[in-house]
Amino acid sequence: MKKSFVLSCFIFLAATVFSQKRITEGVIVYNLVVNTNDSTPKLADGLDGATNTVYIKGKLSRSEFVSIYGTQTTIIDNKTKNVTLLKEYGGKKYMITLLPADWTETNKKYDSVSFSFENDYKTIAGYNCRKAIGKLKSGETFIVYYTADLLPDNQEFQYSNKTLPGLALEYETTIGNKKAVFTAASVSFNPVPIAKFDLPKSGFRVITYEESKKARSN
Repeated sequence: MKKSFVLSCFIFLAATVFSQKRITEGVIVYNLVVNTNDSTPKLADGLDGATNTVYIKGKLSRSEFVSIYGTQTTIIDNKTKNVTLLKEYGGKKYMITLLPADWTETNKKYDSVSFSFENDYKTIAGYNCRKAIGKLKSGETFIVYYTADLLPDNQEFQYSNKTLPGLALEYETTIGNKKAVFTAASVSFNPVPIAKFDLPKSGFRVITYEESKKARSN
């Protein structure tokens, strides 16, 4: 009877692993909703309705966040661990290269994030998703719905959720002191041209990560 129980558990775990599709190439489109409930429009209100389109090709990812203010693109090479930010706002274009340590510093609030899982499910973009609660070192929490059916080869594009056992298709984030929610509108497995991850040769002012930090503090 004991052997039968162990065998049943093994079959269940094997079925779960083999049913999970690894995303080696594809495109995920997220829509952003910001509810400030404030009669006076602020920066966060302008981000309501923004989109974040993520392109994945092996160890490469490109996230294009588009709002009424402009576009910010994040290109990650998970093989070299280098990250490039392309910022296009108000006619100004900047290219910022981040070393692995810079990327870690940028996302330090998500270090040691832990997740608890709840028996709460909903369908997002055609996938069954389970609710998880992320907890940061600060004690702050955020809600995520992820699908165990999909697992990207490169999860750095969602740093806060990269330790989940699947792909986050809906997740909370903070803009200023307001909660915002990204929800996947579609997931496709269409081929992504390698040129999508090429860095621009001109048109952008190249600055270092340290220079970008000083600019933000001024």
